[in-house]
Amino acid sequence: MSHRELLFGTAGAPYSSAKGTTVEGIRRVRELGLDCMEIEFVRGVKMGANSAKEVQRTATSQNVALSVHAPYYINLNSSEPEKIDASIKRIYDSALIGSICGARSIVFHPAYYQKDNPEDVFSRVLQKLQELTARMAAEDIDTVLRPETTGKPTQFGSLDETLSMCSQLDKVLPCIDFAHLHARSNGKENSFEEFAAVLEKVENILGREALENMHVHISGIEYGPKGEKNHLRLDESDLRYVELLQAFKEFRAKGLVISESPDNEGDALLLKRTYQGL
Repeated sequence: MSHRELLFGTAGAPYSSAKGTTVEGIRRVRELGLDCMEIEFVRGVKMGANSAKEVQRTATSQNVALSVHAPYYINLNSSEPEKIDASIKRIYDSALIGSICGARSIVFHPAYYQKDNPEDVFSRVLQKLQELTARMAAEDIDTVLRPETTGKPTQFGSLDETLSMCSQLDKVLPCIDFAHLHARSNGKENSFEEFAAVLEKVENILGREALENMHVHISGIEYGPKGEKNHLRLDESDLRYVELLQAFKEFRAKGLVISESPDNEGDALLLKRTYQGL
């Protein structure tokens, strides 16, 4: 499913929504002149099928594209089998309810290295996602799973790991969080050349269609030698977002750009207007 253009929107309902519900959030996204919204199931999948159908109807009528962020507590490399099972259930439930909402992409943070060898963690995560994608295909749950590039060196999810994993799985594509790439590298990954290199890598490993069906997170970020500390507004941070948007334009990237800033709609509008002005 490729997109015709780059869409800009918010992580969760915009702060100015009348209520923080998903339906009100979608309506507010449209009022603001934004195009998409990531539904945040980060504290658990607490939406039922009927609510999800109402979300789908609202998004269709408002022409707002949706994605889902699965619960934070996921670790496909836990030493405890029941924690792995619970993690898989959280991704599965997010995909099941997300698909009823009409969301195309399900974002999640895959794993922590703990004290394990990264290659071992990679093969464990890959195997679990192979099993999960096979189950989803068998049940006709039509969504793309999106492992997210993570912001700390202790978290599984470098760009290379993420792209390599996606290349080996069906209906799995990356969620590239540019704030996380910047924080994970303690301040690198912050120039047109570096942003362009990321997009080139995506194209080389996953093909042109991956650039036409992107899911991207952008925000300002505070970081140190251990990586991500917290998200910031773009104008309070050192992220060179104009150069990032220039790279998107150069590579004709399409898909969803989600603002994860503390001022989610303000920065989503800033990104959209800046992009349109390039």
